[in-house]
Amino acid sequence: MSFTADSKTATKVVASLNHDERDARIDILLLHYTGMQTGDEALARLTDPAAKVSSHYFVEEDGRTVQLVPERRRAWHAGLSSWRGATDINARSIGIEIVNPGHENGYRDFPDAQIDAVIALCRDILARRTIRRERVLAHSDVAPARKDDPGERFPWDRLAAAGIGLWVEPSPIVSGRTLSANDRGSEVEELQKKLTRFGYAATVTKLYDDNTRMIVTAFQRHHRPARVDGLADVSTRDTLTRLLAKRA
Repeated sequence: MSFTADSKTATKVVASLNHDERDARIDILLLHYTGMQTGDEALARLTDPAAKVSSHYFVEEDGRTVQLVPERRRAWHAGLSSWRGATDINARSIGIEIVNPGHENGYRDFPDAQIDAVIALCRDILARRTIRRERVLAHSDVAPARKDDPGERFPWDRLAAAGIGLWVEPSPIVSGRTLSANDRGSEVEELQKKLTRFGYAATVTKLYDDNTRMIVTAFQRHHRPARVDGLADVSTRDTLTRLLAKRA
């Protein structure tokens, strides 16, 4: 299947057969890292029909951008996931795979040329699509129990400076009340309600359970990357509160 690239930033098309019909309006831009040893290995997997996985775009470390699936089609990149009650994230998102070996294979900083290309691609997509800034998301946001990508080294602040995504400068890490495993009560309830309001699938149990810890970890990877430990310290909770206020 050949097609013409949707984005003017794509240098070429390498068609993947791993896609199907959409049945929802596109309203999420979802960022991933490849999590494999090399970009070539990742590209081969994303275009292998047996793998049953794909994305719309693929950004090399040197900034070259490849389109794999037409935007009008439902690429298979998000897996089991949810955001603000929606569970078929593939049906409503455009997926971008960014070459990086990931946490299991020598996670490293993203080169400037690559981030410049990601910014250019995102801006091109957002200029053509109605996607709210708070719906530019990490894979770990929509699948916090399964995924870590694109991780705490991804420079969300640089994207925000270019008008992409919802961002506030993270609150400084200071001493104070920290919510952690098996804590119970109204403070945990308030945290869970705020995480749910933000978009995460956080069940309000009033118990700081494993699900809450995984969601806090995902939130930190995206919005408070200086320390990713799954503990809801003052900095994490204050950053969440400020993000909710900015989104309103």
